[in-house]
Amino acid sequence: MLKKKVSTLLLVCMLLYVSALSGIATTAAAEAKPSITILPIDRATVLAGQKFDFRVELNDGLAKKEELQVTINGKDAEAYFGKKAVRTNANEKSAEFTIRNVSFSKAENITVKATVKVDGKAIVKTVNYEVYQVIGNAKKAKNVILMIGDGMSANIRTAARVVSKGIDEGKFKGWLEMEKMDYMGLVTTSGMDSIVTDSANSASAYATGHKTAVNAEGVYPDNTSDPLDDPRVENIVELVKRTKKMATGLVTTADITDATPAAMATHTRKRSASEDIVNMYLDPNSRPDVLMGGGLEWFLPEAQGGKRKDGANKIDAFKSAGYTYVTNATELNKVSNQNQLLGLFKKGNMNVYFDREYTKPINTDVLGKDTDQPTLMEMTTKAIDILDNNKNGFFLMVEAASIDKMAHPMDFERLIWDTIEFDKTIGIAKQYAVKHPDTLVIVTADHGHSMTLNGTYNTAAASGKSGEELRELVGTYADSKFPTYVDANKDGFPDNPDSDWKIAVGWGNHPDYNEDYLTNPVPINPTIQDPTIKDKAYYIANPDKDPEGIHLTGNIPHDESVEVHTFDDVPVNASGPGANLFAGYMDNTQVFRNMVTALGIQAASTKK
Repeated sequence: MLKKKVSTLLLVCMLLYVSALSGIATTAAAEAKPSITILPIDRATVLAGQKFDFRVELNDGLAKKEELQVTINGKDAEAYFGKKAVRTNANEKSAEFTIRNVSFSKAENITVKATVKVDGKAIVKTVNYEVYQVIGNAKKAKNVILMIGDGMSANIRTAARVVSKGIDEGKFKGWLEMEKMDYMGLVTTSGMDSIVTDSANSASAYATGHKTAVNAEGVYPDNTSDPLDDPRVENIVELVKRTKKMATGLVTTADITDATPAAMATHTRKRSASEDIVNMYLDPNSRPDVLMGGGLEWFLPEAQGGKRKDGANKIDAFKSAGYTYVTNATELNKVSNQNQLLGLFKKGNMNVYFDREYTKPINTDVLGKDTDQPTLMEMTTKAIDILDNNKNGFFLMVEAASIDKMAHPMDFERLIWDTIEFDKTIGIAKQYAVKHPDTLVIVTADHGHSMTLNGTYNTAAASGKSGEELRELVGTYADSKFPTYVDANKDGFPDNPDSDWKIAVGWGNHPDYNEDYLTNPVPINPTIQDPTIKDKAYYIANPDKDPEGIHLTGNIPHDESVEVHTFDDVPVNASGPGANLFAGYMDNTQVFRNMVTALGIQAASTKK
């Protein structure tokens, strides 16, 4: 009997094994079937007259390019656009159908259908678009100032309000400039390829009104390895220059080729293609009149201390195009009566406000020789002053980049001090709008971070304590005393970041790290590569950061060295003509649609 039971068990196991193999084979066979990609993607919203590259790809199967048939609203795609498609085979298992630089001429619903026959059987893919036309507005915006606090989730705003304005007996003593605006809404942040976005992907949604993928700017991702050949979508800088002859400007505390500014004016699948991004900034169709931030190294050849491999000096190219060039705050503040300005104030990203302006005496170990960098307020003031010279109005994007860059290493003070600097800059934009009521000011973030506000921390009791003892000093519920930040000179920044009671923050996602809840005198990475592991990225807590602090075990994969983005909805505030469009919930692509609606852009009526 026992032998019979064992035999039966073995038979069942063998059948299960064969069934599993069959399932694997079936899955592999299914994956081997050709798949069709249509770009733009399904449910895209497209401004009538907005230029884009149309592409259909047949992937994962042997196919002749002639077999791919594409129709738009039942009409052959080539006849619909009045252009011949370029048919290619990117590799032996793909076929592509591309028509570049096209547009839809009117508002309508579009259905795209792609068909290919494989072994006599038709494979069909269908997508639908909404093409919209801007409806005439009685009160149009002449200027748009889009202000992006990179990574500035709602909790970061709240923390900045506590630190800058104070709270007592449950009532805040004031509101941030961004909170004192006419309308408020919430914006989704996900991209087409992942629920959690990066800054290139999310900024591209604002700049084009189209979703894209992580690391992509102003393009849809295609099936080739070339980061510069992906299907393009006309961005906000190109659009306002082409249709309304407006002035444009990009201001950031990051490298000027970084994700957010680059997404406003360039096109690449690879956000790190900084050398190419500088080249695209020089294109007359997308060239911003004002460019200010860091990133000097991408404008200079290696022989002159830069990183350009092509040996070109692009600063000279900008000067030849009529730009005034400045390298520090002193030079910037002397500029007057100019129409084009290039300001590069650091080789890479600019230093944060805490190290650049707040810490006295200035810590040259952090700043190096770059001790005269302008504030975001100074850069924005000068940008507005220059762009205001254009009678047709202007589009200006202002980014507080290091809110994000300091959230990643979980450096609370540096990210909040940059948030306060950003809020003061918003005040400058609002002051301009008071004198120029045809100006729409928009304040938002591109994605969130996982910083949580857990209560307050008793720093006065922390002396001599370490490790788990520090955890006991976090006040919760009735023990969460009101923070005791003091701002004697009323500049919006506390005199001492480590007041007796300060905000106690946590992080929803993080690697292993040590935390003593006190300010780090200089920026320091929370992790280091594990020296015992050589064949892969594997990060452990940096023993030099808060060595006496409590050790916090990570909750994300070990190959992540810092805290990462979240897909929280982010707040948006707006004032001025069209601000009412920013009330309620909206997809991030709606921000573009709202801007072009406020400006009254009629792209379809412009000659192509």
